[in-house]
Amino acid sequence: MCYLCDTCILIDYLRGKDEVQQKLENDRKQGLGMSSVTYMELMVGARNKREVNIIKKAFSDFEVIEISESISIKAKNLIEKYTKSHGLLIPDALIGATALELDVPLYTSNIKDFQFIPNLVLI
Repeated sequence: MCYLCDTCILIDYLRGKDEVQQKLENDRKQGLGMSSVTYMELMVGARNKREVNIIKKAFSDFEVIEISESISIKAKNLIEKYTKSHGLLIPDALIGATALELDVPLYTSNIKDFQFIPNLVLI
């Protein structure tokens, strides 16, 4: 996997944002991933079963990374350090912790949500 995609990026892809569509299409061969949190956020955001099927088809080749004990521990530590000072939310902590655990960059357009996390590489 060359990087983990944040939820906002996958939503931009579905909305037809050219820059994001080009990047994901170019990098698909190298392998792309998403946290199971991202997958759940996409499913919750779907308005109906037709949209659920569109999402599933669009990202069927993505690796979905489940939350492991080590990801959970990393996320918990991030929450302790950054929820009060930077407003870090649970889903973002889990997504950031997943990228850290896999040692891959996180592709996001919400840089402000993650920029304070040490050792997290952002695209």
